[in-house]
Amino acid sequence: MAKKKDTSTSKNKKVTYGKETVYQGNGGETHQTAEQGYETLTTQQGIPVADDQNSLKHGPRGATLMEDFHFREKLFHFDHERIPERVVHARGYGAHGYFETYDPIPELTSADIFQRAGEKTPVFVRFSTVAGNKGSADLARDVRGFAVRFYTKEGNWDIVGNNIPVFFIQDAIKFPDLIHAAKQEPDRAFPQAATAHDNFWDFMSLMPEAMHMVMWIMSDRTIPRSLRFMEGFGVHTFKLINEDGKVTFTKFLWKPKQGVQSVVWDEAVKINGADPDFHRRDLWNAIQMGDYPEWELCLQTFDEKFADQFEFDVLDATKLIPEELVPAKPVGKMVLDRMPDNFFQETEQVAFQTGNVVPGIGFTNDPLLQGRNFSYLDTQLKRLGGPNFAHIPINAPKCPFHHFQQDGHMSMHNVKGRANYEPNSWGPEEGGPRESVERGYHTQPEEASGPKMRVRSERFADHYSQARQFYISQTDTEQEHIADALIFELSKVEKAAIRERLVGHLLHIDKDLAQQVAEGLGIKKMPKPPQAAVPVNEDLKPSDALSILKNVPNHFKGRKIGILVSDGFDAQLVADLKAGAERVGATVAMIGPRIAGVMTADGESMDMDHKIDGGPSILFDAVAVIGGKKGIDALAAMPPAREFVANAYSHYKFVAYNEAALPLFNKTGLPKRLDEGFVKVSDEKEIKRFLESCKSLRFWKRKDAA
Repeated sequence: MAKKKDTSTSKNKKVTYGKETVYQGNGGETHQTAEQGYETLTTQQGIPVADDQNSLKHGPRGATLMEDFHFREKLFHFDHERIPERVVHARGYGAHGYFETYDPIPELTSADIFQRAGEKTPVFVRFSTVAGNKGSADLARDVRGFAVRFYTKEGNWDIVGNNIPVFFIQDAIKFPDLIHAAKQEPDRAFPQAATAHDNFWDFMSLMPEAMHMVMWIMSDRTIPRSLRFMEGFGVHTFKLINEDGKVTFTKFLWKPKQGVQSVVWDEAVKINGADPDFHRRDLWNAIQMGDYPEWELCLQTFDEKFADQFEFDVLDATKLIPEELVPAKPVGKMVLDRMPDNFFQETEQVAFQTGNVVPGIGFTNDPLLQGRNFSYLDTQLKRLGGPNFAHIPINAPKCPFHHFQQDGHMSMHNVKGRANYEPNSWGPEEGGPRESVERGYHTQPEEASGPKMRVRSERFADHYSQARQFYISQTDTEQEHIADALIFELSKVEKAAIRERLVGHLLHIDKDLAQQVAEGLGIKKMPKPPQAAVPVNEDLKPSDALSILKNVPNHFKGRKIGILVSDGFDAQLVADLKAGAERVGATVAMIGPRIAGVMTADGESMDMDHKIDGGPSILFDAVAVIGGKKGIDALAAMPPAREFVANAYSHYKFVAYNEAALPLFNKTGLPKRLDEGFVKVSDEKEIKRFLESCKSLRFWKRKDAA
């Protein structure tokens, strides 16, 4: 075969796509050059790149040359751009903000952050699910991580907690077993981000200490509506230490000023299909719009004498202190107002540690906390590749820091000067930093005695009383959700003995709950309850603070309304509804039969935020259906439109509508007599009534009438 002459050259030709000018080589590849203010593309070494579309070859059809340093660097970095994901809390999302101190509390702690009213301290927060991998969906039924880093003037302080105040286990030695049981079963690698399988419930049913946490994870707390609508807890008991060395015990609580809100299970399942990034998108959009989420940091404080009055041990992480017994005092607020510039660089590489405390904050002997202090440092070494992960900007303190640690993988801040040890006799310029008795961290002296034993305190032994207290603190609706969740999860368990064993534990918590779950699972003969280590205290009173529905925020700020329209809709009515929503701090999204060109009654064309297929009612806190006579029949013929209305109804949402929307309601099969959760709107007064109703977030009476 005759060899063809190659006519390829390095010359490019100019091509215009709309307003953008690019260049094409003879091979048709697209080149974008550094014109009109663009920065010049370079290698990591800063060398300008002339061609990012073609590797260096020996002739147009020749082999790639090893001397192409740009090609080698680009592929080398790509090959290594993934780091090991977290074993737990792998799927996370973070944001920057600040913490503003209220009144100083020097009587409680010498921590610098609490010494000046109105002072703002930078923070970074990472929210996460626990069991799922990085690619799992946001609305899995799962505990949510709630980790906060304060960049204080005395170093980084991390509160590494959850959206639930208690935990599954009492001793950290059981943590690997817990996570192994909760994760995918090792022989089949499923289910992903779900605990509805034999291994998890086998472990739970053999761990009475987990029963309090079981009540929490089967409650609506584990399917939050938004990361913005979650409480946060430090879980453990910590110490506050003042300038005189006085110790006060504390629990850390984060209270969202937006209120606490969850979805219902059917919504969670459907949201995961419609938008698996629902929580991420919600936080991103809120901050981009300036609707900055806020939390108050609250302290429950008490002394050792008061702690000794409890029937449980404050070192037991499976227990909480009811707020009715020890009120939660606000000491400052946190505002999240900025998203990371780069997800990987900040959210993925942030390395929280329970061991990061500042002077004035101390540890207790909680065995779960003690184990976490060891484990977190160890895991960062594996994930981030070496001992210098604190050199990564998101992990570096924002206050001055000086030490003699040097070298190691990815070292960025080595010792300056001659001395890399202490004590040394060199002067200030070469001798490096020195200890500070006045400013340094002091561990509070504490007497310790006793034999070396693998044992737990007898006061850790009550595993059912607070589980029962949590359950009886819920409303009837919330209790029903707990029973439904238990039935769903246990119905996925193949081994009957595991199901029965778990129901046996429920008998210690609430007999009616155990009966509901047994009937739901088809268990004919009620199993015997396991022997309780100590008698269940049935005198504990309900705590309203443990219920979501008893603490509805009574406002609609930060929520979202989806307005479904058809051709011929009343644009003025929609505009009035939008204006009313904005006045109460809510946002609005428009949904229509098409993404563009939906016609108003005046013949104007309007673009939508969602086509009906991609904007289901599950994405919104309340909905409105503003029909137009010209297009309502066509809209009613669309299954997604009927599902929009049906889901809003079955998920107990408030619905605004106009007269022209009724044919869609009829086609959907709604009751002829609409309940009070449906508000007919035609003017601003009725719109105000609808928005006032929305403060309740859901019309639960619909459930009772069904």
